[in-house]
Amino acid sequence: MAKDLSKYRNIGIFAHVDAGKTTTTERILSLTGKIHKIGEVHDGESTTDFMEQEAERGITIQSAATTCFWDGHRFNIIDTPGHVDFTVEVYRSLKVLDGGVGVFCASGGVEPQSETNWRYADESGVARVIYINKLDRTGGDFYRVSAQVKEILGAVPLIMVLPIGIENDFVGVVDLLTRKAWVWDDSGKPENYEIQDVPADMVDKVEEYRAQLIETAVEQDDELMMEYLEGNEPSIEDIKRCIRKGTIALDFFPTYCGSSFKNKGVQNVLDGVVDYLPSPTEVKPQPEVDPEGNETGEFAIVSTDRPLRALAFKIMDDKFGALTFTRIYSGVLNKGDTVLNTFTGKTERVGRLVEMHADDRTELDSAQAGDIIALVGLKNTQTGHTLCDPKFPATLEPMVFPEPVISIAVKPVDNANAEKMGIAIGKMVKEDPTFIVETDEETGETILKGMGELHLDIKVDILKRTHKVEVTVGAPQVAYRESITKTISDSYTHKKQSGGSGQYGKIDYTIEPGEPGEGFVFESTVVGGNVPKEFFPAVEKGFRTSMVAGVLAGYPMEDVKVTLTDGGCHAVDSSAVAFEIAARAAYRASIPKAGPQILEPIMKLDVFTPEEKVGDVIGDLNRRRGMIQSQDTTPSGVVRIKAEASLSEMFGYIGDLRTMTSGRGQFSMEFSHYAPCPKNVSEQVIKEAAERNAK
Repeated sequence: MAKDLSKYRNIGIFAHVDAGKTTTTERILSLTGKIHKIGEVHDGESTTDFMEQEAERGITIQSAATTCFWDGHRFNIIDTPGHVDFTVEVYRSLKVLDGGVGVFCASGGVEPQSETNWRYADESGVARVIYINKLDRTGGDFYRVSAQVKEILGAVPLIMVLPIGIENDFVGVVDLLTRKAWVWDDSGKPENYEIQDVPADMVDKVEEYRAQLIETAVEQDDELMMEYLEGNEPSIEDIKRCIRKGTIALDFFPTYCGSSFKNKGVQNVLDGVVDYLPSPTEVKPQPEVDPEGNETGEFAIVSTDRPLRALAFKIMDDKFGALTFTRIYSGVLNKGDTVLNTFTGKTERVGRLVEMHADDRTELDSAQAGDIIALVGLKNTQTGHTLCDPKFPATLEPMVFPEPVISIAVKPVDNANAEKMGIAIGKMVKEDPTFIVETDEETGETILKGMGELHLDIKVDILKRTHKVEVTVGAPQVAYRESITKTISDSYTHKKQSGGSGQYGKIDYTIEPGEPGEGFVFESTVVGGNVPKEFFPAVEKGFRTSMVAGVLAGYPMEDVKVTLTDGGCHAVDSSAVAFEIAARAAYRASIPKAGPQILEPIMKLDVFTPEEKVGDVIGDLNRRRGMIQSQDTTPSGVVRIKAEASLSEMFGYIGDLRTMTSGRGQFSMEFSHYAPCPKNVSEQVIKEAAERNAK
C-alpha cells in the first residue's frame, strides 16, 4: 500500500558543538514517542548518542537515524555531529535529507561550525527552520542571535515566535501568527503549558514583529501582496502557505526559540517542521549520472511507480551486525529483493529491512520512495553507492569526500592483536569514508589518515575500546604535497634495441604549474602524425602514475599541467608501453628542473578566548606561523580570533590553549588549502623523507 508522502518529513538536526542538538533530538523523541505505530507509550529514555566515546566526550560523533510521529506526520530524523572533524557526517546526511533544523545557542550565537554546516546545507539546497536554544542560560539573547544569522550567515530569519522573559525568567513563547502565548510551568514537563493572552508589556513588540512576518511572507504571492497593501490581512492559512513556499525556496528560514533542557518551546518547532519544511515530493529530485559522473538529464523522481533508486549514505556496525543506512528516492524495496550496486557492478541480496529508533529497531517487510531505513546483509556496499533495480540500472550523484590531511602510524603490540586490528580497521574504514588506511611497505606500519587530531584520536580510542585491540601509536604526520614553480619544455627519447622487437618512443613536452586545486592536467597539441593519437593515453598514463611521488620527498604532486607538443615514433618498435616508459622517465628527468617545492596544508582556525588572554593567544599563534585575519569581541566578553596556520604547527594546540586560558579557550579548525612551505620547514621535510628511505 502506498503511503501518503505529503505526511513525510526527512529532517536533520545540525549545529555547533554544545548548542544542545542531541538534547533537542531527545526532547523531540520524548514528545513524539507518545504516538507510536502500535500505540505503545515510549518513555523517551532513548538517546541518539549511544557510543561510549560520545557519552564520555559529550559530543555526537555518528549521525543516528531515528523515526517518530507528530501531528499525523512521520519524521525521519538524523542527528548529526557538530564537531569540525566530523563534518563529513553532516555532509553525507544533508545529501539524503529534505529539510533541517539549525540549532543555535542563545548565548554562544552563530559559531564557526554552524557556519560550515550552514554553507553545506546551502550548497545542498536544504530548506531549514532555525531554533535558538538555551534561552534559559545566562547571556541568552534571542534578538542578538537572530541578528547574527543575518550578518554572519547572510540568511533571512523569519521570526515566528518571541520569547517571554529572559534567562532564569524565561517561561515560554508568543506565537506571532495566532497572537497567543504558550507558557510552561516549572515542572519541566513539556505537556504542562497553558495558552494565554500576550503579556501586556509585549503587545507592541508582538504587533511590530507580526507585521514584519506577514510582509515578508506575502512577497511570495502577488495577489495576496496587493490585497495586503490595500489593508486586507490574509488568512492564517494563506500566510502559512506563503511561508511554506518561501522556506522551500530558501528565501527565508522560520525562526523559533526555547529551552530544550527545560522542555519549553520544542512543540512549536515540531509544528514548524510540519507546516513549513518540504515533503520528499516537494524537493528537487536527485539527478542521475553516467559512469563518468556527468548528469544524464534523468532524475530519480520520488514515486513508488518508478524503478528502484536508493543511496547508501552511512555504514554502521553495531551489536546486530553491519547496517547500511539508505535513502530510497524512487520505487519500492522488499525484504529478500536483489538489488544492483552500480558502483561495484554486482548485485546484492537485501537480507532484512529495519527502521531505526535511535539504538532500537523495528523489522519491516518493505519500504518505499521517501523512506530512510537501514538494510542488513549487504556485503560490498559502501557510503555513496547507488542501489537500483537490476533491470533498470542508474547511478545517483555520488558523494565527494575531502582528502585527509593528517596521519599517524599504529602498530599492534603482538601477532594476536595484528589479526584483530586488521578486522577492526576493515569495519571502521567502511563506516567513515574520510578515514583512510594504508600500509607502509618498507616499515610494515599501518598508517591511519584522517581529517584532524581529534578524528584520529577517536579512531584509536574505538580501536582500543570497542574492538579491544592493543596498539602503539606514533607521532602525527602531516600530509605534505609537492608542486613546481617554473615552466619547462623538454624532450625525452626511450629506445631499446637488443635482439627481437625493440622499443621506441620520443616525446617533446612542456611541464608547467597548474591552477591551485586543479590536480594533474594533460593535453596534447601534436599536429600531424609524429605521435599517433592512439599513444596519447599511454603518455598521459605515464605522467599521471608518476605524479603519486614527487622528486623532493616522495609526496604526491599537485597542480601540474603537461602538454605533449611533438615527438617521434618508429613504424615497428613504437608501442603504448614504449611511450608510457618514455613519459615516466621524462617526469623523473624534467621535474627537478621545474623548480619543485613542498606544499603544506594550511588550516582555517577559529579560536575563542576570554578577553584578558587575547595577547597570550595571539602571541602563541604568531609563534606557530599563524596569520591573524580578524578578531571580534562577543557581548559575553569572549574574543573570537579567525586565523590561518600550518597544520604542522598545530599539533597539541588544544592542550596549550587550555593552559593559556585556564581551561576556558575553545577552538576548531578545518582544512583550507595547500601553500608553499618556508625553506627551513621544507628542508626538514626532505631530510626526514631521506632518513625514512634510508631505513
